[in-house]
Amino acid sequence: MNLSGIIGYPVTPFNHDNKSVDLDKLGVVIDILLEALVDGIAALGSAGEAAYLSEAEWQQVADYTVKHVAGKVPVVIGIAELTTEQAVTYARHAHSIGADMIMLSPFSYYKLSEDEIFRHYETVSNATPLPIMIYNNPATCGVDMSPEFMLSMVANIPNACMIKESTGDIQRMHKIFTLSDGKVPFFNGCNHMALEALNAGASGWCTAAPCLIGDQPKQLFEAVKEGKNETARELFYQQYAFLEFIVTSGLAAAVKSGLALQGVSVGAPRRPLLPLGEPAQKRLNAMLTDLT
Repeated sequence: MNLSGIIGYPVTPFNHDNKSVDLDKLGVVIDILLEALVDGIAALGSAGEAAYLSEAEWQQVADYTVKHVAGKVPVVIGIAELTTEQAVTYARHAHSIGADMIMLSPFSYYKLSEDEIFRHYETVSNATPLPIMIYNNPATCGVDMSPEFMLSMVANIPNACMIKESTGDIQRMHKIFTLSDGKVPFFNGCNHMALEALNAGASGWCTAAPCLIGDQPKQLFEAVKEGKNETARELFYQQYAFLEFIVTSGLAAAVKSGLALQGVSVGAPRRPLLPLGEPAQKRLNAMLTDLT
């Protein structure tokens, strides 16, 4: 599968009681991303609060996303489960509903060995024909995979075909590129590193930013792709403070607060997550006023 460009992350809207998913509002958020010219939709990631959803809710969001996108762009379904059995269940479900790819993280309570991680990915790969994006996000999942190890999984697990790197270490992206001779696609998952990552050869950028600032991330991607270095730098630094803010403030809380400020109410994040406080909302509003 040839995937590149801006991969947009929708938040998961909740109804006013915070006890159920608001699918109609999810459709609104997906439409905002499509209007921002994203090249793919990645549901059920960190921004989508996947870790806080029941299995039924997870399936609702996955089903609705594939149906609502309706083939306009590829749909990537995020999977980060403690057990291999549950990861397999979700991967099979993603395939059954017509998703295009899964983004698989090795979520862990115990520290996992490389053999355990390898078998986790291999078992999921054997359970579904869907392409797998290997997702390294130690800050959230508690597992850190080296470039060498991730590339060994791409080489030895049939469906593992690309990498999302979110440690914030640009040297890892350089290693992925050089060790694979530029043949293994990798994606940036660290918002404030977007310019460096794209210049390092990243195939794309996975981000929730288009939920709030439209096609500006896509403009940055295109500028880098076209070799317009000055334009790319200008676009990046216009967005930089905002990109850093939404990560440090918590993606779900920041994006949901931003959408509310723009007149799209998608509910609060699910406890124990809390909405942004008033000072943070004011700062966010000022940044969005400048950017939109």
